[in-house]
Amino acid sequence: MASFTPSEMSIPEVHGFLLTAVSPRPIAFASTVDKEGNPNLAPFSFFNVFSSRPPVMIFSPARSGRTGKTKDTLNNVLEVPEVVINIVNYPMVHQMSLASSPYAPDVNEFEKAGFTPVASETIKPFRVKESPAQFECTVREVISLGDHGGAGQLVIAEVQRFHIHDDLLTPEGKLDPIKLDAVARNGANWYTRANAETMFEVTKPITTIGIGLDQIPEDIRSSHILSGNDLGQLGNVEELPNETDVNEYKLIDLSEVFMDLEDEPAKLEQTLHQRAKDLLAEGKVDEAWMTLLAFNNG
Repeated sequence: MASFTPSEMSIPEVHGFLLTAVSPRPIAFASTVDKEGNPNLAPFSFFNVFSSRPPVMIFSPARSGRTGKTKDTLNNVLEVPEVVINIVNYPMVHQMSLASSPYAPDVNEFEKAGFTPVASETIKPFRVKESPAQFECTVREVISLGDHGGAGQLVIAEVQRFHIHDDLLTPEGKLDPIKLDAVARNGANWYTRANAETMFEVTKPITTIGIGLDQIPEDIRSSHILSGNDLGQLGNVEELPNETDVNEYKLIDLSEVFMDLEDEPAKLEQTLHQRAKDLLAEGKVDEAWMTLLAFNNG
């Protein structure tokens, strides 16, 4: 494994590794105004949500790695401590990219990129009508991480009101992540699109405590067929299937496999592990466990 020391590298080298490795990153499409009320619109991928009560988002308009200059967005929030954080989805990604051009402070990016400004309800900066979700925020604090090129400038923004397009809400009133069709930033010119083809679900162990990989039998844990992800699913169950259920499953669902391979134990084990792997890919964790345990059961 290659190792690097940031202090011995150039800013572009550090920047490249960080942005490619820490990805995909959500995009804060930040709308601000200066003290004269002139609008500015710019995207930042040093961004995330950090609190729900109070609802707080943080993004970082870092100093230019080439010149060390601060961004217009930072200058604006220091003058008028308010910002709309607009979420970017696929239908607007190229317009958003255009708005990231280094226009002069007096140039209106809403006009340049063809976005529609909408008056906010609690703050001065405009919302982006085309954005699927818009967060009106007041700036609680700005933390500077340095005055040199590449130094982050953390804008800590508290959400005062947010707006979600109606057609993105489920009947239960929740935001549908697939309909959102959000995009995120990777390194260089690369982006990621979060849609039905790329998204997948992983059940979060919030109210359950899995048995853990250390409690999985060694012959299963050392399988050459099952991956780390497969073992993670197996280790996330709270308890193993009981012997009665395993025997019943073996007689009903696995009888043909055991009959065909009764004289080839190594091939039988391999076949069962592959079958379990296929079941895990379908989210059938209990069946996968019973398939694996059947090999040594009875």
